[in-house]
Amino acid sequence: MARLRGTMPYLIALMLFGFGMFALYRLLAPVDIHALAAQIQSTPWQVIFMALLASLAGYLCLAGYDWSALHHIGKPLPLPVVLSGGFLAYAFGNTIGLTAVSGAAVRWRLYSGLGLDGYDIAAVSTFTAIAFGVAVTLVGLAALAIHPAALVSVLPLSTASVRLLAIAAILVVVLPLIWASLTRRQLRIGRFTLNAPSPVMLVVQWLISLGDIAFSALTLYLLLPAGSPDFMTFLPVFAAATMAGVLSHVPGGVGVFETIIIAALPATAGIDQIAAALLLYRLLYYLVPFAMALILLSLFEAWRALGGSTRHARLDRLFAATEPAFRAVEPAAPLLLAIMVFGSGMWMSLSALLPPVTQAAEAAEAFFPLAFIEGSALLASALGALLVVLSLGLVRRSLGAFWLTIATMLAGAVVTLLQQTETEQAVTLLIGVAILWPFRKAFHLRSMLTHSAMTPGWIALLLAGILSVGFVLFFAHKSTPYAHELWWQFATDANAPRALRSGLLISLLVGAASLLLLLRAPRFRPKPPDRATLTAAARIARASEDVDAGFVLTGDKTVMLSDDGKAFVMFGVSGASWLALGGPVGASEAAEEIAFTFIDAARRSGARPVFYQVGPEAVPLMLDLGMTLHKMGEKAVVDLTRFSLQGPSRKKLRTAHARAGRDGLTLQLALPPHSPALLAELRAISDIWLSAKKSREKGFSVGRFDADWLNHWPLALVRCDGRLVAFANLLTNGERKVGSIDLMRHSGDAPAGTMEFLFTELMLQLKAQGFTRFSLGMAPLSGLSFERSRRMWDRFGNLIYRHGGAFYNFEGLRAFKAKFDPDWVPHYLATPSGMPPLLPLADAARLIAAA
Repeated sequence: MARLRGTMPYLIALMLFGFGMFALYRLLAPVDIHALAAQIQSTPWQVIFMALLASLAGYLCLAGYDWSALHHIGKPLPLPVVLSGGFLAYAFGNTIGLTAVSGAAVRWRLYSGLGLDGYDIAAVSTFTAIAFGVAVTLVGLAALAIHPAALVSVLPLSTASVRLLAIAAILVVVLPLIWASLTRRQLRIGRFTLNAPSPVMLVVQWLISLGDIAFSALTLYLLLPAGSPDFMTFLPVFAAATMAGVLSHVPGGVGVFETIIIAALPATAGIDQIAAALLLYRLLYYLVPFAMALILLSLFEAWRALGGSTRHARLDRLFAATEPAFRAVEPAAPLLLAIMVFGSGMWMSLSALLPPVTQAAEAAEAFFPLAFIEGSALLASALGALLVVLSLGLVRRSLGAFWLTIATMLAGAVVTLLQQTETEQAVTLLIGVAILWPFRKAFHLRSMLTHSAMTPGWIALLLAGILSVGFVLFFAHKSTPYAHELWWQFATDANAPRALRSGLLISLLVGAASLLLLLRAPRFRPKPPDRATLTAAARIARASEDVDAGFVLTGDKTVMLSDDGKAFVMFGVSGASWLALGGPVGASEAAEEIAFTFIDAARRSGARPVFYQVGPEAVPLMLDLGMTLHKMGEKAVVDLTRFSLQGPSRKKLRTAHARAGRDGLTLQLALPPHSPALLAELRAISDIWLSAKKSREKGFSVGRFDADWLNHWPLALVRCDGRLVAFANLLTNGERKVGSIDLMRHSGDAPAGTMEFLFTELMLQLKAQGFTRFSLGMAPLSGLSFERSRRMWDRFGNLIYRHGGAFYNFEGLRAFKAKFDPDWVPHYLATPSGMPPLLPLADAARLIAAA
């Protein structure tokens, strides 16, 4: 059921896409492919230019959403950064429909580097989503109130009733907003609380939203034929189609949007002309901005490769001013380039199915020999299918996939140039190669070409591609009756047989390659690490700044190494979860590779991949992986460079430390290896401590009393008048700049304040040795604020934190660590689902207790 729930969104999107294609096919039944091509070619250039200007104006308004949201929360940012970042995010997100590109990941990378925290970024995302939803609703209702006859054909109501209902709906939406804005009160909708913008900001946002909807509608309206309704009548139709496309979750709303537009517009407008306008609209409003954003991103990457300096001072200033926006999108470049290559492959494949639609193409077919025509069509379809498959490898940053993609696109350009029928396609493929080239260093993984590439999302995308092939094949050649003999007809004018053979080759290549990838995907079986694996992991952990990476040496977790041996993930298996302790450890490129591998391995085994206690440095990677973050609490990290016992704020700590010294407490650091006699003495203290706590040894995220484990680390030994009364093992990184404590145990007769003395004296000694930071460990469920995030998990966790003292002293633990004036660093649980992570946490609790 868990796997079914995970794939259900993709199945629903694929089903809606299929229904949209079927409905579109039925609506386009009277349209001839040649008439459609003629209509597109006859569209005046000035009309196309005006539609393109309207499209770009619409994207400027889209970027304005983020600008107004940042001003609403009181965190304005430089205008060039907001506009460039907004354009890139919406240009990619509108076309692809992936939140990994247009939603949380881009905003996190962009705004977190400019001083905003996670709650601010969530507020921006919520504001823009609500603003768009309210805007498209109000614009559609207002247009419907002015022209109620727009949807009479699809609504069983009179025009008067439609107008009355539209006005009533507008008042229901607008009046509460105006009231909340004027009174500056909060608007509660169910369990959500919204802070209404000020009257001025409300007007500004309405203008931005009106511009967004109006300019995007105007882009299509300019392309519609002369018999179309006026703009105000067309506006509610466009708004309804846009909202249906968004709610369908189909990338770009393909099929759903077109079906509603064609069904709602009058037949007198000419269905072939409407279809031509929709194709041009897709090109101008989606593909052109997508291509422009990719070209800008590629130019920025080339500018960086040149050291941030060119001969053009204005260009340098432009990229310098917008650099944060480009850097925010840059990590998603492999995914974006993969989508570009996938689209190029689909274009080549579909072009092989279409009959010649220009006189030049027909003349070329008559001029070239039959063998050349047949062979070039099959070769073009095969190259297109190969690009579709190679796009899976580009997502994984495969070096082999990158070079094969370059070679395939160049070969495709040569084939189309030799045909002399698709010059635009050849130019586009060459531009694609130019876009790819500056990113060649991003494709560095030398693993299998498309290792673990068949995720549910890509499977759905491939199936949608095959559906598109079938749609184009049947639409382009619907006038040719099917017969078995078609497969064997070879002639210069036998376009339908040629398309059948090409379509079969495309489907076979894509389907066979996908099946091969699924069948050959190796299964990773969790098992205890051997000595060689532990040695390699220890080397990586020592080089890491995260001292918690040292927990790999406990030996109670499975270790998954990257192919180049430069990164690892340590994890345990419990229930239906594979739980990785922290994020991947090691070099960033190898860490990204092993994180993908871990998730794929878990899913192939029918388990849910989970990252437990992930720090903020791994958040962008988690978002790239498609994971949802749930705050677990905060880690207390002391900056040793400013830690001391001096000053009035440290009076209590200074007094307690002096009292401990008078009581005879001293602290000694003992370096490994430790003598058996010392370990035996410590074992006695540990047993007393466990007995007093009515507890037993734990594992996974903490160490346990084990001679091998303790011999990896220095020990902090607290003595009272020479008698050993407490100890802790000190985790450090290889550079001995960061420290943390794992086991902390004391005897029953240890003086009061022993553990506070241990922490204080240990930090003073580490500071003297040149350490810069010291981790006091997690304060579970600390810092969860339902009022800020409005997430059910934060409410649940906050309730446990405040009222769960009978089970665990959450507030007392935070108060103890707060004595040392630490920085509170948020840590997260990363799961595949946005639901409250009760099951993963239960699996983690069993894993920790099972040592």
